[in-house]
Amino acid sequence: MTRRRNASGPGWRSEPASAEGPPLATVTAAQGGLRIAAATPAARAAGVVPGLPLADARALVPGLRTAAADPAGDGRALAALADWCGRYTPWTAVNGGDGVWLDIGGCAHLFGGETALLEDLGGRLDGLGFHGLAAAADTPGAAWAVARFAGHGTGAAIIVPPGETRHALVALPVAGLRLPPATVEGLNRVGLRRIGDLLGLPRAPLAARFGETVVKRLDEALGRSDEPISPRRPTPPLRARLAFAEPIGRAEDIGAAARRLLDDLCARLERAHRGARRLELALYRVDGTVVRAHIGTGRPTRDAHHLERLFTEKLEGLDSGFGVEVMVLAATAADPLAPVQGALHTGRGMADTAGDGDGVARLVDRLGNRLGRERVVRLVPRASHVPERACREVSALAPPVPAPATSADAGSAGPTPRPLHLLPWPEPIEVMAPVPDHPPVMFRWRRRRHRVACADGPERIGPEWWLEEPADAFSPRHRIRDYYRVEDTEGRRFWLYREGLYRPAVEPAWYLHGFFA
Repeated sequence: MTRRRNASGPGWRSEPASAEGPPLATVTAAQGGLRIAAATPAARAAGVVPGLPLADARALVPGLRTAAADPAGDGRALAALADWCGRYTPWTAVNGGDGVWLDIGGCAHLFGGETALLEDLGGRLDGLGFHGLAAAADTPGAAWAVARFAGHGTGAAIIVPPGETRHALVALPVAGLRLPPATVEGLNRVGLRRIGDLLGLPRAPLAARFGETVVKRLDEALGRSDEPISPRRPTPPLRARLAFAEPIGRAEDIGAAARRLLDDLCARLERAHRGARRLELALYRVDGTVVRAHIGTGRPTRDAHHLERLFTEKLEGLDSGFGVEVMVLAATAADPLAPVQGALHTGRGMADTAGDGDGVARLVDRLGNRLGRERVVRLVPRASHVPERACREVSALAPPVPAPATSADAGSAGPTPRPLHLLPWPEPIEVMAPVPDHPPVMFRWRRRRHRVACADGPERIGPEWWLEEPADAFSPRHRIRDYYRVEDTEGRRFWLYREGLYRPAVEPAWYLHGFFA
């Protein structure tokens, strides 16, 4: 298969196993009769190569053993191998009929670097009975070409240093560009046998004679254009991985490892302000197979104890086989989840389990001694419809008071929506309205212009006349507010109001008071 680093990486191409023993080959029906589909190294050494007619192969190796090719079975085995490679990176994809892409960008350091990762991958594949060729490069096309044509059959992994892709491709045959056989034959016929022979040629004549595929594959291999590769399985946004020095198989050990992974993943979810909706636990066994367990939740959560209880029944039905080498826990679906207030801790580092009353008191004492007790306050509601007077400050340890009832609370339609963020004081804005007593179509606030897409209102809020001066109650500039909820063309929602009654000779004053989510 092949693999990519950053934009691409190392690759492994699987070949038939059984390097020792009698020559073996698989055959498939093709035009003109049976032909060789694949051959073991022993058969290759005797001259049996893919595409050779079966009669010619038997002439070269009289004792050649054959088996019918099974493309469907090979595809399933290759897909299973790609899933098994998920122990190294979540980004794996099947490449053709004999390879797998692996994107190791950001993963190689977990294994000690690219060289150590490829050595570990190659050793484990050999232990599973696979013979492969590996390469790591900056682009998928370069990794594909180097893995198949630069190893000279040694089986050693090749790592192309960053920035050396062009130099690594110059001497490789044009077949390394993944071109159709007819195109490769046409290039060879005119003397263009190496990728380096194509680099200095004009692009337009090359594409006109041999097709756009040649130019496209060349640009992809050199990194001039992107080559998107879709992963076989969706890449999870968050995952936790745990590798074992020795394979484990006891249910107690697997449960303990799952708890450790849950703690790690929940901590990452908390830092990301997200909660898991779907979780997948993958067990990579020593025989090259993978077993998975899935759970789901009705609401986003990052409670490790709750998730552990959900996994309990799933783990009981998992077969660890001959042992588990790696376990990976992934959050395949996660939704936003705001942080919550945790338990307060005392000065001795112990949680306040008796209730948060004493813990809050200790916290207020510490803050009061540091900042001043008059600065440690909390807000409580006050019976007033005027937004800036709807709350008042009291001491942080003052006893709770019931919320005052207002006329809006008694209405059948419920209270009118209020903005989540209220400015410390209303700020004046410049407004353009087609009719003075209609909502604005555009307003300017802090030198930025906002075009109004839709508006709702008005909601009239009168002044607290019993607090006003008697003379102001009959003033032409009576402070009545008509509030509007408006949304601009970019989706931002504002709370505006017009102050004063509409009078033809008086220009109304407009203010911005708050923001909705």
